[in-house]
Amino acid sequence: MKIYTIIPILLLTACNSMYIKPNTMEKGQNVYAQRGGYSMRRSIKERMEERGYIVSVGKAKASRSLSSDGDEFESIDFDSNEVPANTRYVVRVTERREWFMPFWCMFNGFWWWNFNVSIADQKTGEELLTWRGRACANSALRMLDGALDELEKK
Repeated sequence: MKIYTIIPILLLTACNSMYIKPNTMEKGQNVYAQRGGYSMRRSIKERMEERGYIVSVGKAKASRSLSSDGDEFESIDFDSNEVPANTRYVVRVTERREWFMPFWCMFNGFWWWNFNVSIADQKTGEELLTWRGRACANSALRMLDGALDELEKK
């Protein structure tokens, strides 16, 4: 019976790896984040806005092309964005599709997230946060709040 208790505990031990430079972020600054994404990317943008940051996804770049009959036309490239000049912090989130885990995450948001997060300071060129994690939705948001609490200047 002990083995059935130990296995889930061992599976949870290495779910997150985080590096933080404490007291390095200032509220009220401009933050650039990528468009779209699954739940973690959206949640980071929402949390940072709630905490007083100005979040922008930049403007999609226009590109000029030639049609088959030689006419020049302009199109929008949604995969290529201009980072606003006044951006202080850049947030990058890569994530896998979330999984509905009603048994594992029953009291913790029902969704299992698997993600990588990086926050860098455009002014200094330093990476302030690196986080590779897997967690139920509500746990990930609590960890995000804790990381932002540590990052923000007191």
